[in-house]
Amino acid sequence: MNINYRKDLARLLQEVSALPEKPKLLLHACCGPCAAPVLERLSPYFRLTILYYNPNTAPEAEFLRRLAAVKTIAAAQPEPVPVIVPEYRPEEFYAPAAGMEHLPEGGKRCLLCWELRLRETALQAAKLGFPWFGSTLTVGPTKNARIINPMGDALAKETGLRWLTADFKKDGGYDRARILSQQYGLYRQDFCGCTPSYLEAHPNLK
Repeated sequence: MNINYRKDLARLLQEVSALPEKPKLLLHACCGPCAAPVLERLSPYFRLTILYYNPNTAPEAEFLRRLAAVKTIAAAQPEPVPVIVPEYRPEEFYAPAAGMEHLPEGGKRCLLCWELRLRETALQAAKLGFPWFGSTLTVGPTKNARIINPMGDALAKETGLRWLTADFKKDGGYDRARILSQQYGLYRQDFCGCTPSYLEAHPNLK
């Protein structure tokens, strides 16, 4: 099946640009570097609010370092972007992921993690009156847009919202993330977020 998320996003943005005013979009963000190019791309089209919901990120000090980077890039936008930060509850990820610690990145543990965060974004968007929701996840080179976008589509059907279909790593998105991170002095992590991904990135610590 030939899927062109570049064309899908271009079509959606053209649709939105024809509206009399910018619609509201709740954007899940995992970290500052991933948020940076997405905010740059979407700000002309949407009134954005970030949801920083990442119970997978551990330890809490790491969660807070990434949050600080998100807040930095959100505040640097031409129209500063609000950031919603739910209480840090790592058990919401680690309880259902128990027994999956040995699985490699990109496997069943990651699918659970992506769906968990997208579901919370959809639920919060519906609760807070956002007609659109999306995520910065697909900026990451290991984040499979062919899995993430169908998750978003399914949640959109459940909630009656619009999912922003995209693969933000395309069109130089990942490179732009590196450039903007350097420009704004954003913290750039070297692992995905959860404890198993940290150990996978640092095998000498196992």
